[in-house]
Amino acid sequence: MLITTPAGSREAVIAACRPVPEERRTVTVLFVDIVGSTRLVERLDPEDVRALQRAYFGTVASVLRRWRGVVEKYVGDAVMALFGTSGSDGLDAYRAVRAGLDIQAALERRRPAGIRLRVRVGVATGEVLLDLAGVHDGGHGAASGAVITTAARLQEHAPPGGVVVCPVTRTAVAGLVEQRPLATLTLAGKALPLDVWRVTGAAGSRPARHRVPLVGRRRELAGAADEVTRALRERRPRWISLVGPPGSGRSRLLHEVTRAVSHVDGVPVRRRVTACPPYPCGELAPLADLVRPRPDGSVADGSVADGPGSGVLAAFLAAPDDDTVAARAVVACREALLGLAADAPVVVAVDDLDRAAPALRRFLHQLHVAAGERGLPLAVVTTCGSGSADPLPTPARRIPVEPLGPLDTGRLLRHLLDRAGRPAALAARLVALVGGSPAVATAYASADPAGEPGGVPAAARRLVDARLDRLDGTHRAVLLAGAARSGPVVAASVEAMLGWPAGRAEPVLRALAAAGLIRQVTTDGWAVDALVARVAAMRLSRAVRADFARRLRAAKDTAAGRVPAAGTGVPSRGAGEREVCLLGAGRSRRSGGGARPAPVPPDRPDGSDALCPVPGQPGRSGALRAVPARPGQPVRAGPATGGATGTVADAAEWSRWRNGPASAVTAWPGQRTDPSPAVPARQERRTGPPGRVGRNRRRTGSGGQALGLAA
Repeated sequence: MLITTPAGSREAVIAACRPVPEERRTVTVLFVDIVGSTRLVERLDPEDVRALQRAYFGTVASVLRRWRGVVEKYVGDAVMALFGTSGSDGLDAYRAVRAGLDIQAALERRRPAGIRLRVRVGVATGEVLLDLAGVHDGGHGAASGAVITTAARLQEHAPPGGVVVCPVTRTAVAGLVEQRPLATLTLAGKALPLDVWRVTGAAGSRPARHRVPLVGRRRELAGAADEVTRALRERRPRWISLVGPPGSGRSRLLHEVTRAVSHVDGVPVRRRVTACPPYPCGELAPLADLVRPRPDGSVADGSVADGPGSGVLAAFLAAPDDDTVAARAVVACREALLGLAADAPVVVAVDDLDRAAPALRRFLHQLHVAAGERGLPLAVVTTCGSGSADPLPTPARRIPVEPLGPLDTGRLLRHLLDRAGRPAALAARLVALVGGSPAVATAYASADPAGEPGGVPAAARRLVDARLDRLDGTHRAVLLAGAARSGPVVAASVEAMLGWPAGRAEPVLRALAAAGLIRQVTTDGWAVDALVARVAAMRLSRAVRADFARRLRAAKDTAAGRVPAAGTGVPSRGAGEREVCLLGAGRSRRSGGGARPAPVPPDRPDGSDALCPVPGQPGRSGALRAVPARPGQPVRAGPATGGATGTVADAAEWSRWRNGPASAVTAWPGQRTDPSPAVPARQERRTGPPGRVGRNRRRTGSGGQALGLAA
């Protein structure tokens, strides 16, 4: 059975997570457990139990992998998985819920060892502290937070064969799955009752409802409508792509474009509209909405299911999620749409094409080409993300959907606040946070953010988290460092906080500016987008914040010609020293997410004492620096005594440093600086340092006082 999530080597994982070893993240936790496992095991032979467990764990793990979940731990017959630990797409809760439904269906179909297994599934969403290296390993204890206990308690109250969710998860998947209220439960350890919903399946396609007027999109609407009208009038099919990030209002713009072109030269236009849901059950399932007979506005469409191939179409419409049936109906669907275009102009509108499977994209391309060859009045209008690299057929036009300007953002906020019954004066305070995104404006206007973590609505945080996770580790680290500071972000400060050499941060800052996450405010200063800064700062743990502040303070001391205080954790590094994880040095990588600083002695022979330099230190000097090693051993971090760095083979020099005056020794965090009498190296290796009597006895100083437990 699969215990961990496959990953690359641990060294590659840790290198990828530098320089931030842990993050506070909003994740979705799934717990699944067998109903009545004790009674079941009691009546089975141990070999049959082993076969049943293998089949059960293998089935659950395969479903979780398909939905990009990470198996965090196994607890008896229970499995705990995390969604949203890395590469979040804003749909982590939806993927977890769909995984729970698929686990139920897979176990029902497979019936391992001929036994019908009934399981309960609980899903909860909340904030955890995540050990980035540990979660990539799929290791035990990678996440810490109350949401883990909540998911386990929900699973205990789920009906057999059911999937239950918490209120936060329910809000995140609203409109994407069918759910009904189950009960208000008092969970063990929870101070307040919790409303619980049961998910019954994925939701079907529903037309979007737009209750506020379109704001700030006149130019884009006019340009797209003009392209559609030209294509239909000239009988030369065109492809119009509305390109913008999620939450930019591209779906609303698509809706308005299809409404704007209702007639061409007095002839009614037939509109065929579909949307690609996230992770559709069938590759061609959205195609069913394009060919399903229905009234279109005020025009009664003829049935596209009539004529040749009607039987294949009928079978496809009855089971659109069946890929085998859908593949047989591709030609019939294309001919049905071309037949409609031969009778009257047709607009085919597809929302969120970047979610579509390759089979659906291929169908639309073939439809566009076939209509062009026959000279039919047909236009294809789609929406997709800014990063979509899907080539468009010719002729085609991309229309960017840019963020709204401040004036249009204020107008939209006032409309939304008025509809929500909230004071319109709030619009002036929210304009900077919204950043021109209609989806973020809706999130802020529909609910009071004061009750949300960090004052950021959950819907807005999901959008920003997805943007942050599209960055690689280097760019995200620079953004997190910038968000930890107040005021403009300067490249030199970022380099000091991350322990980078001079000149490395500048190109990264320019790349972030090109992505719209920061903007340049002075010659060498940058400002992080207000909402992005809030969400990024929420990801920083207290330990990482302390590391940032300590490194920045040490860099300022060095620049001013002062020696950094002891324990800053920012020594210089000689040529022979190793480079390790820049933040959280000496911190356990598998500490359950709550990684606490652990003091690491500077004279450990395993080399784990290596620390990283502050860039720009003159002469590579600092509170701690490389000191002479014992014969045949590498250099170590030690007091700044001005000695040469490098590997020294002279044992006498080691003895001189070891027996130097106490005043020359710089205190290491959590370490003692008591001077020790000289001990020959051979005797020390055999008996240990003076004062050590036994492994579990205490060392004593010259006056007999206890100095602590022997290592």
